[in-house]
This record gives sequence, C-alpha cells and structure tokens, in this order.
Amino acid sequence: MIARAGEGHVGAGATLGAGALVHESAYVDDGAVIGAGTRVWHFCHINAGAVIGARCSLGQNVVVMTGVTVGENAKIQNNVSLYEGVELEDDVFCGPSMVFTNVYNPRSAVSRKNEYRRTLVKRGASIGANATIVCGNTIGRYAFIGAGAVVNRDVPDYALMAGVPARCIGWMSEAGFRLEAVGVSPVDVEAERLRCPGTGALYERRGTVVVRIEEAA
Repeated sequence: MIARAGEGHVGAGATLGAGALVHESAYVDDGAVIGAGTRVWHFCHINAGAVIGARCSLGQNVVVMTGVTVGENAKIQNNVSLYEGVELEDDVFCGPSMVFTNVYNPRSAVSRKNEYRRTLVKRGASIGANATIVCGNTIGRYAFIGAGAVVNRDVPDYALMAGVPARCIGWMSEAGFRLEAVGVSPVDVEAERLRCPGTGALYERRGTVVVRIEEAA
C-alpha cells in the first residue's frame, strides 16, 4: 500500500510532488518536502525540514534528518542515514549501509549540536557499500568511493578512492568506467590524456584536476 499526505504516517503538512510514492510503513513528518516521482520505501523516516528532489529512490530503512537536502535522481540504498549537515547534489548514489557522520569528535556526555560539520556530495558521485564519509569533507563531481573505504579528506572530481583511510588509486568517467591513459595532451605536454573504455569520451588530467574535454563519438 502507498500512503499520501495526511494518510497513514505521512503528515498533513508534508509536501509530496506529483507521482511521489511513500510506502505505508514509512514516516514523513509535517514540513518535509518530497519531489515529483520520488519513491520512499519500507520503514523510512523523513524528518520535518528535509528536502528531497524529484525522481529519487530511498530504499528500506533510510533516515533523512532535518535540514538535509537531496538533489534530483539520487539513489539512496538500504540502511543509510543522512544526518543534519549532509547535502547531496543531483545523480548521487549512496550504496547499502554506507555511513555519514556530522560530529568529528563525539562524546555521549558532551553536547556538540552546535559543532555539526557540513558534508557535500557533488553531482554524479557514487559511494560504495559500507563506506564511511567523515564529516566536514566534500566529495567531488563523479568521484567514486570504493566499498568499505573511509574518507577523511576532500575528494577531487572523478577520483577513484579506496582503502582505510581512502587514497586516490585512479580516475573514473561520468559513465562509471575506470579511465585509461592514452598519452600526453596534444595541446599541453604537462597534461595526461585519458579515455573512458565504455563510451570513448576523452578527459585530461593535470595533477589532481581532471576535466572532460570531448563527448563520446
């Protein structure tokens, strides 16, 4: 069964866009905003003040806290909690049971609610299952965080991160393929030319800065 605003556990003051679906076991508080076509599945809890964009999917047991914003077409898999201070841009993927934090040095007996650190996940980034993102860091556009990695620093655009703590071990295309080196840029001898093996799209890397330079043929 699917609940609507004012039905079941969906507050009458919640805003649901056209075609948004909320499972009857989920809780959506008054003041939450859910975009058109978004699906909220079993046992989720969307708190007041959370804003979720259009065409997102929230798997079983996802929690979205007050003040969190999620862009369009985000995929949040089972058992993920988005704590206050987390922001996801469009097309972000959060794998099953990955972890965000919002306090750097928590103590049960010490209140640090005024010390929440912002975590930003930029457009197109993917975070693998069971990875941990330490608060206060930014995940770059189309970056790829490997399963089980622990990220404790900012991640560049297109970076492939793995390990504990996570280190950059390569570069990923927007289509999700590991980029292959194909030589030096013909216009900049200090830049490396990279190619997506899945689509043929070309990229260039100078140090830790990767940019897409050509669409696939």
